[in-house]
Amino acid sequence: MKLTRTALALTVGALAPALLLATPALAAGSAAAPAKVAAVTAGESPYDTMSDHDLRVAVGRILAAKPGKAVIREANKALDGTIEDVRTFLKTGLAIAQDEDNRVAIATIYGDPASGKAVKREAIKAFTGTAADRAAFLKTGLAIAQDEDNRVAIAKIVFANPATGKAVKREANKAMDGTPADRTAFLKTGLRLAQAEDDRVAVGVIMARPGISAALYAAAQKVVDGTPEELRYFITVGQFQV
Repeated sequence: MKLTRTALALTVGALAPALLLATPALAAGSAAAPAKVAAVTAGESPYDTMSDHDLRVAVGRILAAKPGKAVIREANKALDGTIEDVRTFLKTGLAIAQDEDNRVAIATIYGDPASGKAVKREAIKAFTGTAADRAAFLKTGLAIAQDEDNRVAIAKIVFANPATGKAVKREANKAMDGTPADRTAFLKTGLRLAQAEDDRVAVGVIMARPGISAALYAAAQKVVDGTPEELRYFITVGQFQV
């Protein structure tokens, strides 16, 4: 059944108390890939002919990969049951449990205040789609959507803010012309450093201002070699308090 944005938002709310425990490990904004099951020909399963020992070893390997909460729960249930329970888990239960974990991961992403419009849009599509849609979103779609949001964020920095300086524009344009990793790096660290470069230039302009007061000159001289945060504070607040 298709869910609306409201329904997904309600799902996020309902899951919230358990999300920290239930969510599969996320790395650099992407969720853990679904557990892999070997491909077989139609109507056959490698698990039908595996020994009891090998079946339990297969489940142990799944658990060793640190899967999500649902996979751990169902794997342990299978190990505590009969050998047929183990076989059934490997043949069908694993995929069902993995999809449950994928739903939780997507709900977590959707509910993250830092998620942009593209990420939320694609998360909704995946959440209301098939199990394959959800796995694909977590494997590749999330990164693509995040890069779309990053492009929008960088464009706003360059074009929507008249106060954007030369260094920020220069580094923003490099990022826009680069790879998704370049855009992520710019927003994470490059913007801060480029802004500091522009702020340092601005402090120099203030120091060269004719008739500058001794107090303002001293304050500017003190901060010109400071941290990016100190420079930003001086430009936006400190210079007006001297």
